[in-house]
Formats: sequence, C-alpha cells, structure tokens
Amino acid sequence: MTYACLALLALLGLCALPMVDASAAPADDLPAVVLETTLGPITVELDRAKAPTTVDNFLKYVDSGHFNGTIFHRVIPGFMIQGGGFSQDMQEKPTGRPIKNEAGNGLTNRRGTLAMARTSNPDSATAQFFVNLKDNTFLDRAQAQDGYGYTVFGRVTGGMEVVDRIAGAQTTRRGAYDDVPVQPILITAAKRAPKS
Repeated sequence: MTYACLALLALLGLCALPMVDASAAPADDLPAVVLETTLGPITVELDRAKAPTTVDNFLKYVDSGHFNGTIFHRVIPGFMIQGGGFSQDMQEKPTGRPIKNEAGNGLTNRRGTLAMARTSNPDSATAQFFVNLKDNTFLDRAQAQDGYGYTVFGRVTGGMEVVDRIAGAQTTRRGAYDDVPVQPILITAAKRAPKS
C-alpha cells in the first residue's frame, strides 16, 4: 500500500499512521566536526557515548556559529592549545550555562585528544576547549589534584600537523592573558563534517 493510500485511509479514520518518535532515533555516537583555521583544517571526532552532555554542548556551539571568528588564545608548547572563547580583540564571547563535568568517563588526556577548559569549579565548562599536545594524564580524574579532572570528549582525526603548527606560534602577554599568539590564529568556521 502506498504512503498516499495510507494517508487517505488515515484521514478517513480507517487506519492510524504510525507515529515516529524523533527522540527514539539512534544518536550519532561519533559525530565529527571540522575546525577551519587560518593555519589549516582540524577534524575532530566526538565521543557522545562517553561524554553525552559535553558533546551535545559542543555541537550546540558549533551549530550556532559561536566558534566562527574565535581565536586560539592560549598556546603552551609541550602542553596544549586552547580556543573557543575569545574574539580576535580578546573580548570573551557570551556563552550558555555551564555543564556538568564528565571527566570520570574513562577517556584520558592523551596527545591529540579534545577536552573542556574550565575554572577551578569542576562544573564550569561552557565553550572553551583545548587539544592536548602530549599525554597530560595528570589532568584525568584519577590523577587530578582537585579530584575532578578535565573532561575528554573527542580526538583529532585529521590535521594534527595543524595543531602542531599552532603550538609553534610565537606568544605574548595581552592584557591579563599570557600565552596569546602574537599573530592571531582564528577558527574561521566550525561545522559538522559530512558522513563518509
């Protein structure tokens, strides 16, 4: 029976069309995002199964265009590069509400992983994130001095050489902020990667 036929019968009250619950559709557990930067693209794969709140939060910022025009504002060679929160003139962009720390998810702060930046409050992450340049397992919940750690929620799957180029940028102090690249390194666009 064709859909048109079923629709006509449903309209006449002779049968009921099945209701489709969109929330019942399986979520993409490994969505990918491309961060287009002024030094080249970085592709990251997110782990929704291990960090569902963090991944959905990050994708909200991607989809809203929040990251477009932000800079990598903190670059520390041999440690990490951080971005997602400041415009080129070092103005902090407004964000949504902070999210719960999910650092106890079994993922670890190894080279090439993506984690959420936060303040001393473990549940304060909003939009800022960082990419680990080396294994920084002291940031994991199991080893963190504060007992909470930093939530890993994805990993770089393409463009690690771009991450390393960003890590090599000359930095300076700008206002109250240390480790800011002298030449701004922008995220020109952040978008979901098409499914392969």
